[in-house]
Amino acid sequence: MGSIADLITNSRKSKNLTQEQLAELSKVNLRTIQRIENNQNTPRGYTLKLICDVLEIQIPNSEPEILPSKANQIELIINYFFLALINLTLMVIIGWTTLASEANVHSKFAGFLLSFFIPVFIVFMTNNMSKTERLLKFGSGFLLYIILSIIIVGFPGAFISGLLPCLSICLLTLFYGDKILSYKNFA
Repeated sequence: MGSIADLITNSRKSKNLTQEQLAELSKVNLRTIQRIENNQNTPRGYTLKLICDVLEIQIPNSEPEILPSKANQIELIINYFFLALINLTLMVIIGWTTLASEANVHSKFAGFLLSFFIPVFIVFMTNNMSKTERLLKFGSGFLLYIILSIIIVGFPGAFISGLLPCLSICLLTLFYGDKILSYKNFA
């Protein structure tokens, strides 16, 4: 199998595109395209995706797997710690506005609004994530909270308090939020 440079060059030529046209369509600098095709530079990540999208080819998987370094492992642990902290914070906010003994109609309404707008913000900030990945990362706390609230308060109590509807709104918004924010609907 040829190099990525050969694949891009051959695909570009088969589509009767010049390097300038490819650069313009892919929003990649012309000099970068030239360096890639001359095997002076190997495209990775977003640049490779942009070029492959225009040429309608699959992104070649030629990079070897690299074991995470010690620094990457520490960064991964820190990321998961803050992810757990975010989940816990969101659970406390929704629970406090709906389930607390001093919760009134206004705080329950605020809980409903937050259960929609916080996940919409998460979806907006993580639009490159898949639905399932987003749901697992940011919705795992909500799933755990649903189970715990049903066990501790009971289904009727958790439903009447507004906690279960709020948590359900959160999960549904995390999963289907990209449909809400899709730019096709606004154009």
